[in-house]
Amino acid sequence: MTDSALEYKGYRGNVEFSAADRCFFGRILGIRSLVTYEGTDVDSIEREFQASVDEYLDLCEQEGISPDKEYSGLFQVRVSPEIHRELAIKAEASGKKLNTIAAEALEKYAEAM
Repeated sequence: MTDSALEYKGYRGNVEFSAADRCFFGRILGIRSLVTYEGTDVDSIEREFQASVDEYLDLCEQEGISPDKEYSGLFQVRVSPEIHRELAIKAEASGKKLNTIAAEALEKYAEAM
């Protein structure tokens, strides 16, 4: 994550700054619900982020729904049959599984961000 990411109880949040409003704001990342927070300084944005996570978890409990959790690590990627074939052949030629090749490429992409 970037230096502007917050983490609490397994949830992550971003931090942005609005010069017009002279405040920090963000949202919890990786969940379907839109949960936002704001603060005027570093301590308050972190406190509000943590309070928002706690409120999200409390609301889920009250409503009897499961809160969104960490990602499973599984997802589908759709590519053209030609690309699929080319990648599968190159993976086999290198002695690797196609999943390994895809995971390595995605890790490099994530590190570059």
